[in-house]
Amino acid sequence: MPRVKAAAAAVVAVCALLAGCAGTTASQGGPDSGDERFIAGDGTAQVIAPAARKTVANVAGTTLDGEPLALADLRGKVVVMNFWASWCAPCRGEAPTLQKLSQEHKSKGVEFVGVNFKDAKDQALAMERSFGITYPSLFDGDGRLMLAFRDIPPNAVPSTLIFDRQGRVAVRVIGATTYSKLNPLINRVVAEG
Repeated sequence: MPRVKAAAAAVVAVCALLAGCAGTTASQGGPDSGDERFIAGDGTAQVIAPAARKTVANVAGTTLDGEPLALADLRGKVVVMNFWASWCAPCRGEAPTLQKLSQEHKSKGVEFVGVNFKDAKDQALAMERSFGITYPSLFDGDGRLMLAFRDIPPNAVPSTLIFDRQGRVAVRVIGATTYSKLNPLINRVVAEG
């Protein structure tokens, strides 16, 4: 029996080590290829009361198109930030909805920003072209931008955060979202004035 326990402990240790190394290169495939970067969310939305909201510092980088972008520069606007990757099937599924909502809410002062997470840039750009995505996406090929979200982590790919006009996280959606779920959440934050 001690050998069985020792063998089981060794298997657990190896699995933990492998999980810690998963997704370290952007050129790996998606969930269908055994990629462990994909973490499923159930689409649960968390609305945060204004008094409990926190800002996220130092979210800045370069977009997939090579342009600089800083979240702080969008203060005064409601910002919808979606975390996605080309290797993520649910991300592809929600892409048309996000594009549609970005167009519908632009006149209300709402900005959409993507964060392309642990992806290959060429594949990410191809996905944007494929779905006609017109809003910018920060390229987070090594996952460093995610470190800024320690207080309210996205926790899954895809995930969506809605920032209020003061730059504080007002809503967090873990997992893929839909038009009927995200649209009222955006309207709720826009209505805060």
